[in-house]
Amino acid sequence: MSTGVDLATELASIVGAQHVLTGDAIADDYAHDEALTAPPQRPAVVARPGTTAEVAAILRVAGEHRVPVTARGSGTGLSGAAIAGHDGILVSFERMRAILEIDTDNHIAVVQPGVTLQELDEATAAHGLVYPVFPGESSASLGGNVGTNAGGMRAVKYGVTRHHVLGLEVVLATGEVIRTGGKYVKASTGYDLTQLIIGSEGTLGLVTEVTLKLYPRPRHSATVLVPFRTLAEVTAAVPRVITSGVGPLMLEYIDMLTMQAATASAGLDLGIPDDVEQTALAYLVVVLEASHAEQLDQDTETVAVLMGELGAIDVYVLPPAAGGALIAAREKAFFVAKAMGANDIVDVVVPRAAIAEYLAKVATLAEETGSWVAGCGHAGDGNVHLSVFQADPDARHRVLHGIFAAGIELGGAISGEHGIGTEKKAHYLELEDPVKLALMRRIKAAFDPDGILNPGKVFD
Repeated sequence: MSTGVDLATELASIVGAQHVLTGDAIADDYAHDEALTAPPQRPAVVARPGTTAEVAAILRVAGEHRVPVTARGSGTGLSGAAIAGHDGILVSFERMRAILEIDTDNHIAVVQPGVTLQELDEATAAHGLVYPVFPGESSASLGGNVGTNAGGMRAVKYGVTRHHVLGLEVVLATGEVIRTGGKYVKASTGYDLTQLIIGSEGTLGLVTEVTLKLYPRPRHSATVLVPFRTLAEVTAAVPRVITSGVGPLMLEYIDMLTMQAATASAGLDLGIPDDVEQTALAYLVVVLEASHAEQLDQDTETVAVLMGELGAIDVYVLPPAAGGALIAAREKAFFVAKAMGANDIVDVVVPRAAIAEYLAKVATLAEETGSWVAGCGHAGDGNVHLSVFQADPDARHRVLHGIFAAGIELGGAISGEHGIGTEKKAHYLELEDPVKLALMRRIKAAFDPDGILNPGKVFD
């Protein structure tokens, strides 16, 4: 294996010396993502390519010297997947952030992996269009979203990243470049390599271009906040909202503790009476959108009446500013939990009708291990986000393993949108079907026979 200096020299000939970093020139930001438990680690070299051809050349050098390669977008991930090994190359896509095309006739955007959600949203808004996947962090990159199959609060209406990626340009471990999919919405032509690469956390190839599906941007929205006495009432209300025909953009549950922490952190007063706050153990947040104000008013009334029939303590249609502030506070729940000293944050997904049963199991696990677990989540699609407060590593491992196992037992999965990375790997390898794991390892070997692409992530 080449030394960092040797690598830097070779990589500089590809991307330019100013775009290769080693030693103390590697900023702390390149050493971590947002995972609470993943220790920071500086790579041997950071390379910042500007083109697909440069990415391909980097991978050919890495393959020749058997040097590990890890891709990094904005570093907002929560699984440790964007942290490179100390002997590896970190490929940062910060220079590849062009919106190559917005095709208004086909409702398509073609972007490079470093483009952020905020940048794409601003560009599509100018055309009256929207890319609807929003996992809660506007600085997240599209390449990172593809790598983890990011979801978010809008998934109940629009689905997750894989439902909106029509095609990819990908550099393989050999330095070969392939294109998958295109500007069409269906195909039955061989294996679907696009879907295989989405969610693979940089272990099968490096994505250098993404073709995305866009939608008309609705002009009107409303936020309905509904306090309930129990979480079971919240989860019982979710399928009724979905079958009512209003097509909610978001269906979020927030437990009492998380609501108090989030609104306090944001300095947000929603005008909820004290007696209601003292009675409510959980809240349902319903966000509606429509192209016409009359339709929005009708849908809002439908939801309000339905919630009253289902036993809500009250129903609040928030003013637009307050509604936007509440959603923003909900999006920052991770940072609030982090500031409060959470030791880990996980994102188990279960069938949405099983949320109440699942959270009851979580409460029992927390009590048995002396842990404190608070949460919120995407009630519409069963994605439960839990903040785990347990400083003892052994006890934390027990409660986390129980949390994951309980989700799987109810027909769910360990991660709904954050991915496995390094931080859930031990639990994943123990709980997943060994036949499936063996198949995934063979797929990995076919794409990356020398094992240079993000080694140690997902698998050992």
